[in-house]
Amino acid sequence: MKAATATILVFALFTLLSSGKKFRWCTLSDLEQRKCAELSKALQAVLPLATINDFARVSCIRAQNTHDCIDKIRVNQADAVSLDAGDVYSAVKLYGLTVVAKEIYEEGNCVFAVAVARRGTLNIQRLRGVRSCHNGARWTSGWNIPLGFLLASNELLWNEDQPLSQVLSQYFSASCIPGVGITSPQLCALCQGPKSYVRSKNHFCETSSSEPFYDSEGAFRCLKRGVADVAFLDHLIIMNRTDSEQKEYELLCPDGSTGNLSAYGTCNLGHGPGRAIVSRRNFQKITKKFLTLIQHLFGQKGKERAKFELFTSVRFRAKNLLFRDATQHLQLLEDKAEISHVLGLDYVALLQGLGHEGSSLDNSVVRWCCISDAELRKCEEWALNIQSAPLVCVQAASMTNCIELIKSNEADAATLDATHAYIAGICGLVSVATECYGEACAPAAGRKKKLTYLAALPPVYAVALAKKNARHVNIHNLRGRRSCHSHLYSPGGWLLLSRHTVGALETTMNCDIGSAYQSYFWKGCMPGADRNLCKVCIGEGEMQGAKVSSRCVANHNERYYGNMGALRCLVGSPSGRSFGDVAFLEHHNLLKNIESEMQFVPSFEQFSGSAKLRLG
Repeated sequence: MKAATATILVFALFTLLSSGKKFRWCTLSDLEQRKCAELSKALQAVLPLATINDFARVSCIRAQNTHDCIDKIRVNQADAVSLDAGDVYSAVKLYGLTVVAKEIYEEGNCVFAVAVARRGTLNIQRLRGVRSCHNGARWTSGWNIPLGFLLASNELLWNEDQPLSQVLSQYFSASCIPGVGITSPQLCALCQGPKSYVRSKNHFCETSSSEPFYDSEGAFRCLKRGVADVAFLDHLIIMNRTDSEQKEYELLCPDGSTGNLSAYGTCNLGHGPGRAIVSRRNFQKITKKFLTLIQHLFGQKGKERAKFELFTSVRFRAKNLLFRDATQHLQLLEDKAEISHVLGLDYVALLQGLGHEGSSLDNSVVRWCCISDAELRKCEEWALNIQSAPLVCVQAASMTNCIELIKSNEADAATLDATHAYIAGICGLVSVATECYGEACAPAAGRKKKLTYLAALPPVYAVALAKKNARHVNIHNLRGRRSCHSHLYSPGGWLLLSRHTVGALETTMNCDIGSAYQSYFWKGCMPGADRNLCKVCIGEGEMQGAKVSSRCVANHNERYYGNMGALRCLVGSPSGRSFGDVAFLEHHNLLKNIESEMQFVPSFEQFSGSAKLRLG
């Protein structure tokens, strides 16, 4: 009978994968990649030759964090992963995935949420103001159950109009809660994952094994190193601790007493579902058959367990790779199993009460969009020196390109001028802050610098600038002259000046301001434009290693880009060669910028009267 079962299983896999499609498992660390690769080799070693010819191998897809795994599965770049029940709920409710199987432990698919501290230091009623480490944000034993307990016991007071993470950051003095996101830097303050401006190398405060304090093993490590005073984790991690650890640490019980690490069954904050495996809905049958096969071959009672052990990570000198080491077996679920039945009605009610259904996982870092090499370097320096929220830097070619990247979820934020901010709004993006110039924006004396909230922002003016000795140039005779503009679509260099130049021409009746400028000016530099409005642009100019391709680009790689660039265009070269007759730019920092260029051409004048335009 057993032989017949094995034959059926192998045949099922052969039938399923006869097209040559790889089964792609999502991994969260280099060690998981190794274990996954060993699984692939073991499968090839034990499957019949006829199957190997059609089944290439298990493909191991490395992800940045648990959310990245969920997203890769969603967009068909990976097929399955094992997740904490909290992330399982998000994967199903927010990202449309489905649960195919549950990990089963000695207590079934159940974990106890425990709080661990050094002996004699704390009790559950004296946690306010201490340092804490948690296995993961929105996770069962590190977040959902502990927060539910603290709220129910009135230790935490939560007004649901404010984020729960904000309340928690006021309760603990500092924490490490991997995956909590950049909006609560205090809850990441104790984390020690590597920071980098490169997205693939940034693992600070993420749900990834590259964050040392990630998962229950990491939370306990955080406590052992003395970084935190209390750790919130699941009981599976403390089941087999050393004798010295048993003597040094204890559990904090709900009634204010303490207990030995072995007393997790009675001294816990509550219990909830363990981990489960998720996949896409259209791939759940394949996933379940794959899980059936690998469990039959390499599970606790697998007939090929000597070649590979699915539920242990000792061989890789790690713990909980691919699956929890405490897993006894995988329980497959019905195709249309409701998430409330999989996780339990009480647990789902808890998640809904905590606002879990509305909290996206995709907030672990801010991806800042930069539009030039110089801006990228500044962003990199910022990212490496930032003390709280993790920041990574994404490079684009222009503000318009940044809008596209944010719209396609490849970046999160960028600084835009008013015109591009308007375009971004049409594309469904929102403005969250604005730059403020002038004395009204400066913090009052003696106050710390902080975000400024004003009923109305001081105006920004568009100005036209010419050299003092160019007396023949005025606002009424600019047609046919050489012009310098901050950039295409800029308020000061493109939009507002149309009122006094091309705005009165019949050629603008078709609303094509760009074409009208082409006809109005002889030549100039308007970065981002084309034809005669690029003739004066110089790219990186005389800079060493200058790229020809940077000429007239709408970013700082063009030396005449922006307000300072338009001024440089007007000033000309140190030899006295002039490139423009008039420059159109915004007023802020104008005098300082002029002073920095005075060494070249010390005579300027600003057109008066109607040339000084109020922005907005």
